[in-house]
Amino acid sequence: MSTGTLTIDLAAMAANWRALDAMSAAETGAVVKADAYGTGIGRAARRLAQSGARKFFVAAAEEGADIRQALGPEPEIYVLSGHMSGDTDMIGDLGLIPLLSSIDQMLRHFEALPATPFGIQLDTGMNRLGMEAGEWEAVRSLVLPQNPQLVMSHLACADEPDHPMNAQQLAAFTDMTDGIDAPRSLAATGGILLGEDYHFDVTRPGIGLYGALPFEHAAPVVAIDLPIIQIRDVLTGESVGYGNTWIAKRDSRIATVASGYADGILRAMGPNTQLFANGVRVPIAGRISMDSICVDITDAKDIPSALELLGPNQTVDTLAENAGSIGYEILTSLGARYSRRYVG
Repeated sequence: MSTGTLTIDLAAMAANWRALDAMSAAETGAVVKADAYGTGIGRAARRLAQSGARKFFVAAAEEGADIRQALGPEPEIYVLSGHMSGDTDMIGDLGLIPLLSSIDQMLRHFEALPATPFGIQLDTGMNRLGMEAGEWEAVRSLVLPQNPQLVMSHLACADEPDHPMNAQQLAAFTDMTDGIDAPRSLAATGGILLGEDYHFDVTRPGIGLYGALPFEHAAPVVAIDLPIIQIRDVLTGESVGYGNTWIAKRDSRIATVASGYADGILRAMGPNTQLFANGVRVPIAGRISMDSICVDITDAKDIPSALELLGPNQTVDTLAENAGSIGYEILTSLGARYSRRYVG
């Protein structure tokens, strides 16, 4: 096989959902946007539904269609981008629930699909999506009699527990929603970890389901093994890869593995990243290229047919730190060329 193997542990994903669910008295949904953070939206949604999830959150109506196909008519599927122009037929036909984030979206939905489910997204200070306090105040008396399925907002700094923005947004959300009968939702993974005050009626874990921070106790979900295409001997002073950025300081053995930045292995992580040969650290030699990576295996005694990039010895968050990024980007950048293997 000439492509890397991406192993997705669905049992670990389910365990992460159950662990986050146990942290609150709220109903726990699941965020499965961006192909379930690169893990495969259909397989992930089915496993999470088996674990008890009944509310799913996607970024776009097209993702909602994938969930509906995978799970059938029962789950509630919320569309975070709301009711966009051109989405009316899909929302209506598939029973999707748009989270309306503006007065324009509200009017579009009420005119095109009257008496169909919807939710409301409020802006409590992130200034990304949602109705601001003044807009909400202007339409609140019109919206609430229509029985929104959910009223939500999103925390900007939940991964920093001591950040003052958390308390500010909590206060704003409470002020904007106190007294309403509709279920309320403020907490994604980070918000769940902030504690009971942030939980309200529905939580929306995302990144924590897939084994990454800020859920420090998450079980790892994704593993990547990269097959060795070729091994060569390199003499002291010879270079490896584009730009001659790696020069052998000793006689070395170099393995070239199949995968590169076209597969979501970011170039920026190269100088700081190791792979593993049967548990032995083997550093990247030179630049990560589009389809291949050179690795210094000189110190490895037993050379397997593939080297571990993600797995027991190295986490998503380690790779993210090496690239100056976050686990979200690593997971959602995983390319289509991997041979996917599901376990659990």
